[in-house]
Amino acid sequence: MGRTALVAHPACLEHFAGPGHPERPERVAHLLAHLDETGLADELVSIVPPRAPLEALARVHDPALLRAIPAACARGRARLDEGDTYVCGESWEAALRASGGVLEAVERVHARDLDSAFVAVRPPGHHAERDRAMGFCLVNHVAVAAAHLRAVHGLERVAVIDWDVHHGNGTQHLFERDAHVFYASLHQFPHYPGTGAADERGLGEGEGATLNCPLPAGSGPSEWLAAFEGRVLPALEAFAPQFVLVSAGYDAHRDDPLSGTRLDEASYAAMTRGALELAARTAGGRLVLVLEGGYALDATARSAAASLAVLVAG
Repeated sequence: MGRTALVAHPACLEHFAGPGHPERPERVAHLLAHLDETGLADELVSIVPPRAPLEALARVHDPALLRAIPAACARGRARLDEGDTYVCGESWEAALRASGGVLEAVERVHARDLDSAFVAVRPPGHHAERDRAMGFCLVNHVAVAAAHLRAVHGLERVAVIDWDVHHGNGTQHLFERDAHVFYASLHQFPHYPGTGAADERGLGEGEGATLNCPLPAGSGPSEWLAAFEGRVLPALEAFAPQFVLVSAGYDAHRDDPLSGTRLDEASYAAMTRGALELAARTAGGRLVLVLEGGYALDATARSAAASLAVLVAG
């Protein structure tokens, strides 16, 4: 049995994108309540994170964006892109606590104080670009963590596995020229945001350190697990990461309203087990999962719990 942390902060429930918006506070509130009701929360180390320091965010984001977001929040409800990425007065604090949660998790896991962690925060992050908030995302938390591991701990090889149903354009673009961060994504394609074709493999020195596994709408567990086990894990095994981060979106679930993919809880348990076994072989077991998408409340809660059960079992 390993020591697994659940990282969450009340501020992440205060971010509100507006009535009827799918990225709503209940996503995390329902997940946390489910963990309490099932007793799984009792098996986890609870961590309430600090704010992320701005210098950590500035490793991956333009300073102008880091000024623009809190300025928009100070004005009250505002839209940050041409789509439906909205903020309210509490959104910047939520984003800082979310990135702070991921940083706290990687610090504790890197130090071997914990074996693994699940970071249940919002707003999500993997669509956020260097100079642009988009796709419900303000700050790219996983990218902040990967850059922190490189800059502060000097790791030469960090892996990011992204199994959100939407391609993580922000994470890919932030590291596509960096051979030290391997980005591997499974996602529905074509689908928002339109990136993530199989021929996007990285640029310059980073060519080959990006792996996209686009899967058509209607795909289910057999197709996703075949790609995960047959392509993602072997590529990452060859890369031999010293730390494994997961952008854990649960919106490829068959019940999710924002996808046409048909995964179930067992699918997420299987992918979590594969990530855990990879981390055990190459990274001393160092693994952190970070909540991204997932908009069907019950399905997201059950799927995240399935991932956590695997982490707890070790």
